[in-house]
Amino acid sequence: MQAVILAGGLGSRLGPITREIPKPMVPIAGAPYLDHQLKLLRRQHISDILLLTGYLGDQIESYFGSGDGRGLSIRYSHERYPLGTGGALLQAANMLEEAFVLIYGDSFLPIAYAETLSELEKTGASGVVVVCDNRVIETGVPANIAVDSQGFVVRYEKDTAGHPELSFVDAGVLALRRDVIDLIPQGPVSLEKQVFPKLIERRKLVSYITSQRFYDIGTPERLRLIESFFLHDYYSHSISN
Repeated sequence: MQAVILAGGLGSRLGPITREIPKPMVPIAGAPYLDHQLKLLRRQHISDILLLTGYLGDQIESYFGSGDGRGLSIRYSHERYPLGTGGALLQAANMLEEAFVLIYGDSFLPIAYAETLSELEKTGASGVVVVCDNRVIETGVPANIAVDSQGFVVRYEKDTAGHPELSFVDAGVLALRRDVIDLIPQGPVSLEKQVFPKLIERRKLVSYITSQRFYDIGTPERLRLIESFFLHDYYSHSISN
């Protein structure tokens, strides 16, 4: 099982914190944030890791290397200039398995990742997006997804989140088939804005609803929240569906 992590974000909302270090290397509870993500994967016996790096990505590669000593096999695809979530994935096309889990590098969601690939196989979809129901879980993030009675995503609004028709929020984890790459054009590309609409139109993007809230490192306030989560080691017993 392969886990691909989008680790090239600028982290501009974190202000001076990310001027000299990349967002995934922000220290939280005594370790770089990315280290917590990798430990969660290792706990689930997921060792095949592909890191899609960008801004100051050499620091990430220098720190984690090939994963030796961590029980991981880590490879890298580095973007020389910002390519967006879709462009970074396209650049790494020849390193992707036929199906893989894609994890946003600023979001932490302690679920059983293998279940997302099982959902991909069961539904025959091209993509599975893990979502939280904002009517049930307070995520602190405006809802940006609508799903139908069969669980298929029928609307994704990255820029108009919070619309009354939207009840779910993207939790930062996807399962994708490699053929999704065929839908990504050259250049800087947003998966959410340019690829998801194509999958939705083809009825090929299905939701996986989790009762486990996610945590992100998008702002200094959220950094403090996730640090409390890690310091209490809550995620060691919170793997749920």
